[in-house]
Amino acid sequence: MIQVDALTLEFNGVRLEPLSLAHADGLRAAASDGELWNIRVTSVPEPHDVEQYIGHALGMPDRLAFAVIDASSGAVMGTTSYHDILPKVDRVEIGWTWYAKSRQRSHVNTSCKLLLLSHAFDTLGCAVVGLRTDNFNHASQAAIERLGAKKDGVIRHSALRRDGTVRDTVMYSILRGEWPEIKSQLHYQLQRAGA
Repeated sequence: MIQVDALTLEFNGVRLEPLSLAHADGLRAAASDGELWNIRVTSVPEPHDVEQYIGHALGMPDRLAFAVIDASSGAVMGTTSYHDILPKVDRVEIGWTWYAKSRQRSHVNTSCKLLLLSHAFDTLGCAVVGLRTDNFNHASQAAIERLGAKKDGVIRHSALRRDGTVRDTVMYSILRGEWPEIKSQLHYQLQRAGA
């Protein structure tokens, strides 16, 4: 049975540290880089809601939220989480992930996923890691598929969006046996990108 505890992870210039109210100003700046709260299919908070967003994340009993930090400058680049942690079946999900617009399409997402997946499979001993996204978040679906995750299916009419509409949720997963090949591919992608 897995046990997920707060910790700091670092790799390739990216540090994941437990999210706290001390990250509020940095998270506000990251959200403002591209005005990400205007994207209908994400959970990015408006600048005045950042403290409430962090409080909500910290109050969820089955979530471990991280601030994504540029290790060299200390700048907050975004956030990501383990969530829907199910210790009895050795499962976690990775999600609630977003990055400042200037950090998207960079090494940051691949590096974060390598950190989180490596910790989940190689340290915690997870049997499966899940990922999910809005059915209209095509960029997120493409990014998840680039990781090598397999599409499990779509849960219809499953969650409210910020604008009050109800989304379908696209579910993905990676099994422990698939991890070694995916890990090699992610390292290869980073090497090719020169990151």
